[in-house]
Amino acid sequence: MVLAHLAGIKVFATGGLGGVHRGAENSMDISADLTELGRTPVAIISSGCKSFLDIPRTLEYLETQGVGVGTFADGRVGKVDFPAFWTRDSGISSPAVIEDERTAAAIIAAQFSLSLSSGLLFANPVPSRHSIPKTQMDAIMARAILDAEESGSTGSDNTPFILARIRELTGGQTILANRALIEANVIRGTRVACELSELEKTPVELADGTQPYPANSVRPATEEVAANRITETRAALSNFNRGNEREVDIFVAGSLAIDLSCDFNPNKEASATSPQPQTSNPARISQKIGGVGQNIATAIHYVNTRVQFCSAIGNDSAGSMAREMLTAKGLSVSAIVQKPSARTAQYVAVNDAQKDLVIAMADMSIMEDCNLEIERVWKPRLDKCKPKWLVVDANWDPYSLQQWIKNGKDIGARVAFEPVSVAKSKRLFASTAIDNSGLGVLPDHGVSLATPNSLELASMHEAAREAGVFEGDDWWQIIDAMGLSSSGSRDKLVAITNSNLVDQGTPQQSIQLLPFIPTILTKLGDKGVLMTQMLQPGDDRLRSPAHAKHVLSRADPDHPTIGGVYMSLLPPAETVLAIDVISVNGAGDTFLGIIVAGLAKHRPKTLIDLIQIAQQGSVMTLKSKEAVSPEIRVLRDLL
Repeated sequence: MVLAHLAGIKVFATGGLGGVHRGAENSMDISADLTELGRTPVAIISSGCKSFLDIPRTLEYLETQGVGVGTFADGRVGKVDFPAFWTRDSGISSPAVIEDERTAAAIIAAQFSLSLSSGLLFANPVPSRHSIPKTQMDAIMARAILDAEESGSTGSDNTPFILARIRELTGGQTILANRALIEANVIRGTRVACELSELEKTPVELADGTQPYPANSVRPATEEVAANRITETRAALSNFNRGNEREVDIFVAGSLAIDLSCDFNPNKEASATSPQPQTSNPARISQKIGGVGQNIATAIHYVNTRVQFCSAIGNDSAGSMAREMLTAKGLSVSAIVQKPSARTAQYVAVNDAQKDLVIAMADMSIMEDCNLEIERVWKPRLDKCKPKWLVVDANWDPYSLQQWIKNGKDIGARVAFEPVSVAKSKRLFASTAIDNSGLGVLPDHGVSLATPNSLELASMHEAAREAGVFEGDDWWQIIDAMGLSSSGSRDKLVAITNSNLVDQGTPQQSIQLLPFIPTILTKLGDKGVLMTQMLQPGDDRLRSPAHAKHVLSRADPDHPTIGGVYMSLLPPAETVLAIDVISVNGAGDTFLGIIVAGLAKHRPKTLIDLIQIAQQGSVMTLKSKEAVSPEIRVLRDLL
């Protein structure tokens, strides 16, 4: 494609394209032609990439490189799959659908008129009569990949081995398909090139005096022809852009960071279990992609729920690394904004010999001045994505947090809040964010769910008290409507939870915050999760004998928005031995990601069921070297 560009050739037809290899999140094995297409302005006509590659991550990587991708409809109506070389269907929807060669030519013309350095990929499916059925191809592919692993064929030997094995297993069908798709691509490419040539012969101008495509000839054209071609170009670009706008179930707005984990690793003879201050300590140091928002988005992605992650990075090596690692995971980076004057966030955790956190240092300053980006970049994207849930973490400064909550409330999305830390958890009730923050009290609340630990809950409660929100008439009206006993509820709180929690004030604090956050899941480590929830009128649990012991209070039956208060202390999914814990950093983020993914389903399971599933995911992350364990994928069917 480099030679084609140097020769002035704008349309390049070929057989297939390389891609992101399976397991690239570890091996970083990504075909060089994807990167080249991101910096070479050529339109490629190909039959997609081979199906033993990771097609979803390939498409995400192309998006990262700024490459527009579409698939020819080829007689089909509506959405179509991005082709998988020998088969027309991959199970992965194409980012855009190209109706015909004229539409493709209009897109190419518009692309060149903008002087962009990136290319375009138009996928042309293999002719139907030579397409191998997807189910047959999937089985053959799985067998070929397994054979490659067993034979030890890795690196540069991997692809030739798999291709040869596929040819054997299909009895030579792939050779016939190869010939057919190459002929089809050459024909399609020729037609696109001819249409492009015709477009370029008409020197027309838009209203602002610019040309939608360069003119290579002065052949005259009627005003009607010129107007029609301008309309075609605009329509093609509009359809192409709409194809790249994806509705999602969950929109995550939070931190993206490079995490350094420093685990104290004393000599066998040493008795110390924790690093000593003011001196150097032996350690095992690892680096990975992190950030609370990123961890939550990854967990949601792993359990097969549509998610859009937005964050900010700097123009530095850490930012480049973060983008590459996100792409390798299969997460879209289209909402990752680069701030040239800022540093990409970094987090350094120092852990003791048991992997428990001793101290952490975080540089999240990039998250504390994003007001313009929220309004100009992320809010329009949030509006277009139409998520059911918006997840925000407390790494945003108080004013930005206020903006996010209000934006989520305005589009009707439910908002989940992750407090991040004791200090940052206060930002939800910071005095600068109270006015017009969208927090409000039921039924006009801005936050629907929060997942603090007990220390973060206490900090949130303190911040709310200092802000004076417990003195407002609206708060008192909700507290009064809950129907709590005027003689005190300590005995019932102890019966539902335990005396230690009640003495710490954890249940009481969560109850007092319910008017602002109707569902609070307090993470208690190896003690489980305390679920405190405001019930709506008519909730089945208000009448169920099985739930009676957990119904702390009942509101007046005629109250329009409040049914009562429900509280339950749920035990941990598993007691994890200290020797089995590899990292604690992403366990809470995994928990919230799975909870919200479950709540976003068309028919969600009960919250108690989701908590139990999410706890299983947290345990998997505790035992994983990754910030979020890839093993949580096994939980997707449980949701």
